[in-house]
Amino acid sequence: MSHQVRCRLKPYIQPFERRLATSELEAFAEGPVRTSGTRENTSTGSAEACVRVPPKTLANRLAYYESVICGNQEFLTTQVLKEATVYAARNGAPLEEIRKLVSIADPGRLPNRRCLRYGTHGIHEYRGKFFPQLVRSLINIAEVPPNGLVADPMCGSGTTLVEAALAQCRSIGLDMNPLSVFMTKVKSSLLSADPDRLSEEYSRVRERLLSPRRSGARGRLAHFSALPASDQVYLREWFADQVLEELDVVARTVGCVEDDAIRDFMRLSLSNILRSVSWQKNEDLRVRKEVRTDIEIDPIREFLEELGRSVRLVLAFLWQTRGQKLGEASADEGDAREAAVRWGNYKGKVDVVITSPPYATALPYIDTDRLSLSYLGLLPRSTHRGRDRQMIGNREITERMRRDYWVRATKGANLLPKSVVMLIGKIDLLNAKTDAGFRRRNLPALLAKYFLDMRQVLSAIAEMLKPGARAFVVVGNNHTVARGQRVEIGTAKLLVELAAMVGLEPGDHIPMEMLVSRDIFRRNAVASEEILVFRKALQ
Repeated sequence: MSHQVRCRLKPYIQPFERRLATSELEAFAEGPVRTSGTRENTSTGSAEACVRVPPKTLANRLAYYESVICGNQEFLTTQVLKEATVYAARNGAPLEEIRKLVSIADPGRLPNRRCLRYGTHGIHEYRGKFFPQLVRSLINIAEVPPNGLVADPMCGSGTTLVEAALAQCRSIGLDMNPLSVFMTKVKSSLLSADPDRLSEEYSRVRERLLSPRRSGARGRLAHFSALPASDQVYLREWFADQVLEELDVVARTVGCVEDDAIRDFMRLSLSNILRSVSWQKNEDLRVRKEVRTDIEIDPIREFLEELGRSVRLVLAFLWQTRGQKLGEASADEGDAREAAVRWGNYKGKVDVVITSPPYATALPYIDTDRLSLSYLGLLPRSTHRGRDRQMIGNREITERMRRDYWVRATKGANLLPKSVVMLIGKIDLLNAKTDAGFRRRNLPALLAKYFLDMRQVLSAIAEMLKPGARAFVVVGNNHTVARGQRVEIGTAKLLVELAAMVGLEPGDHIPMEMLVSRDIFRRNAVASEEILVFRKALQ
């Protein structure tokens, strides 16, 4: 049975999201989709179509629409109701009040601006995070059926796996950063947590940490003492003794929580305050220290504030989505270049890949997360540098590695497109005529390594996909300066050429253009990003 519907767009979406909105509706439509409104003003934007699913089912699936209207019935989308849980949870609202607020589907309480941190997406900071609505729309566009398989070989903070689970799909993820894997597992497993149990455990932990008797538990450092000796030495360089004592009280209290998912959620909340209570310089990503003796640092207060904020977000979401079916999610520590080996049982069985590789000269993920990796016991400090060098897009390289990658890129048997070889050759030539520092001198070899690594990743993706299935790769372009000359690193275009070499057919790529209303945002905007679309050929 067909249904004629009108779908009202969210009034605050970006131009590229309008395009995705039309595409996701087309995935359910039996004919053309008619749209109204302009790319600059979506406040009256809508789309009309004849669809092959009931209007309520459509409302449960769409990512970029506010409501679905059929005849005299209007259904708010599940997506906009999920986003609205953020408003119910804000300002430290009492837990029971949150439960009452989310039980009312009030159109007056719908979001009036972009909301990217609803539910478990709002847990823990992570630079370079996906837009969750983007992932959900791509699952729709790829027409992944319930229980279909979604893969992300560089899963980062877990956005793809969380959205796949909410779409009732199975999902698999890999990442070389143990904190990313831990974060992904926590966010995914919390989706099926009992909200009442979470509320009880939160209240119990809060009561224990606020109890006057907790002061007598200081000085034992039971958690800290169980860490490797080298990590203890390292952490003492970054935390005051009093802070380590307070953190240990938190770690031991959280360790008494019996429910695995809730306990790990609280450990992740602890991770999210570590930088702020350390001597890490706030505005620096890496290892610049700023010993602060003139201010009082209260880790227990900061932890309770962070946990309270996160618990409210998650509880509001769980109470709103209670009873909804979820897909299974599985994340493991592993190398995206070896995804086809690690996921050997899934070769040729993946319905869609949705991933976002690092930039060509990436953020220092391991260095950025080093305090959490050490304090949570996820990765010994002595192995951080070695793991960082293995990361795709890293900035660290030995002299031997530099020579090896340079030879492979420039003299290899057509491993890279000519455009990549020309780019790295140009940067190398420009830098050779200057007194460039070692980081600039290393850049050509680092770019060679990046594109050689990405060739392996794209090849693995091609092996994993079903014939005819698609991969969506969100990638950023950037630039460098060599001999005073700005040189564009068009990562998106270069990856398209690279993908063709490993058997992936290019589709219509989508620039992620954003409306910018003030010049200050233009000056601080990140490099441009694009959604690359590839398809595995039908065999």
